[in-house]
Amino acid sequence: MPRDPATGSLAETEARNPRTRDLDRLALGELLGLLVDEHAGVVSAVQAALPELERAAALLCATLESGGRWLYAGAGTSGRLAAADAAELPPTFGSDPALVQCVLAGGEIALQRAVEGAEDDPAASRAELARRGLGARDAVVALSASGSTPFAVAALEYARERRAHSIAITCAAGSTLAAVADVAIVARVGPEPIAGSTRMKAGLAQKLMLNVLSSAVMVRLGHVEGNLMTGLRPGSAKLRERGTRILCELTGCTPERAKDLLASKGNLAAALASLREE
Repeated sequence: MPRDPATGSLAETEARNPRTRDLDRLALGELLGLLVDEHAGVVSAVQAALPELERAAALLCATLESGGRWLYAGAGTSGRLAAADAAELPPTFGSDPALVQCVLAGGEIALQRAVEGAEDDPAASRAELARRGLGARDAVVALSASGSTPFAVAALEYARERRAHSIAITCAAGSTLAAVADVAIVARVGPEPIAGSTRMKAGLAQKLMLNVLSSAVMVRLGHVEGNLMTGLRPGSAKLRERGTRILCELTGCTPERAKDLLASKGNLAAALASLREE
């Protein structure tokens, strides 16, 4: 069970929540209400970490602008959240899939089911980052709710050895992960409603931090105009419809013209540039 490496005390994400000790005795409505109430403080916990989020976003912008890559590293819920964030950036913003990657403990199979013990293998983390050629221009963003996951800690330690930038995302202050990072983003959400189930408040906090961090970076790198995703790749009927609306709104062209250009150019940015050159 995760413990603080310095004091040996139980990590705050593993502590028992006094407000939910009778969880199994509640009526269903009360149970659901209490679970929602417990999650209500997540936003304020993330807001308290805004200065570190800003530092991390600036570092990641500089990394990508200089030709480097952004590599997530994590296990379990944390790793799956990171993998989802990395996967969603190319269709949303038109970014190169190679720019933001995820090193997940247990590999791709861990996306669908738990691979027990994978989080305890620091060698696997280092080996995968080495295989991907981690270098000084890159940045590693490692996630661990408790801040003690060996797979995540090893990723940041290896980043330091390779002189790459290192960022920690965690819910435990004073953790090993935070200590080895250039920038440590800590959202202190406190004990979970179900003790140790960090897929709950800690998971929600990490999802929110990933969401705002990657979105802010993509906005700053020019993939958004106003609040419209002008880097969108129209790979589905829904996205083609959205791309058509965006082109019409930004240029005043007809829907028919927008649809034709999206089809011929293959992405919204190229279609928009073509319309503006006419």
